[in-house]
Amino acid sequence: MLDLKFIRENTEIVKLAIKEKYIKLDLDKMLLLDQEIVKLKQSLQDIQTEKNTISKSIPKATNDERPNLISKGKELGEKINELKPTLSEKEDEFQNLMYKIPNIPAPEAPRGKDESENVVIKQIGEKPNFKFSPKDHVELLLNNNWAEFEKIADVCGSRSYSLRNEMVLLEMAVHQFAMNKLIGKGFTIVSAPSMVREKALFGTGHFPSGRDQVYYLPDDDLYLSGTAEVQLNSLHAGEIINEDKLPILYAGYSSCFRREAGSYGKDVRGLIRVHQFTKVEQYIICKNDFEESKKWHLELLKTSEEIVTELGLPYQIIECCTGDMGTGKVRMYDIECWVPSENKYRETHSCSTLTDWQSRRTNTRYRDSEGNVKHCHTLNNTAAATPRLLVSLIENHQNEDGSLNIPTCLQPFMNGKAILSKK
Repeated sequence: MLDLKFIRENTEIVKLAIKEKYIKLDLDKMLLLDQEIVKLKQSLQDIQTEKNTISKSIPKATNDERPNLISKGKELGEKINELKPTLSEKEDEFQNLMYKIPNIPAPEAPRGKDESENVVIKQIGEKPNFKFSPKDHVELLLNNNWAEFEKIADVCGSRSYSLRNEMVLLEMAVHQFAMNKLIGKGFTIVSAPSMVREKALFGTGHFPSGRDQVYYLPDDDLYLSGTAEVQLNSLHAGEIINEDKLPILYAGYSSCFRREAGSYGKDVRGLIRVHQFTKVEQYIICKNDFEESKKWHLELLKTSEEIVTELGLPYQIIECCTGDMGTGKVRMYDIECWVPSENKYRETHSCSTLTDWQSRRTNTRYRDSEGNVKHCHTLNNTAAATPRLLVSLIENHQNEDGSLNIPTCLQPFMNGKAILSKK
């Protein structure tokens, strides 16, 4: 969230951000509520002060004065009890509105309503020129006994999948490769539990607006996380970190779950838009400095570019426009890898910088070299998410006989195999 003082003093800037991110929020109404809360708090303080004064005077009062003072004290106490629930209700309403306030997009970020107005920054790699009729990933998986879809859907529900045989090992190889890459760059590998408390989802900004995308376990009051960003973002909640401990670089490995609400009937074939997947997420906590977070944003993007390049995947980088980047993001890039069967690029990585918008929600701070306490900046990017990444990997590296060339970077994790073929 944004600093309330900043919102009060920069109303027009915040209104513009609300407009550019297409968020339904009446800022004037929120600020009027803010004023009501300030007045209520002042009234409560004045009444409490008067009540305290009366309480102190009662022991010194005469017998004639004491009953009136006691009566007045009770009357003031009743007023306090009447005002407190009203204040609490208004504070809850105000907090919910504060959670909806967007971050201010960077001046360089493209302005636009939705993904159709995202901007292609560059395209890298040669698309495969097959001398045969290429198959899509579903056909390749089924022909080689590398996956099963129908029975597993009957057992586990729609949009489920079950990888088989060496495809299971290949999926694991992708994640091992990504984690090794991050270890080499100084990241701490973290295995993240998939279940989280509600406050963690508020901490990243997935709540309150994204509830329809998250699975809820009511008996346990827990939620299934859609990305390890949620868990990693709260690991230092409420802490004051010493500046010399920054930046903190985490690589979160976890099973992820998304309801994919609203996407029925589109992009649901095979391994696209499944409900459960596995991901290695890059996550960084750094100093409250725009140049510092800009540097790490580009570094996160570079790392993911290295990963898809070594996997031998043609890709493009797009910069997301304000209407597509999400509430808390200042700037956002996507990497999209080529899918031959669809003759299009598909998103595999999402790289975002959020300045101190998340750390204010979790109250994650650091003490700088001069003793000042500041909210940290946070950033995140995908390292590897499967099975989505497998779609591009399988289709781009297929051979005419249906076998699959294994990228050199994955071969050490596949017992040195260079080709996968049907057993």
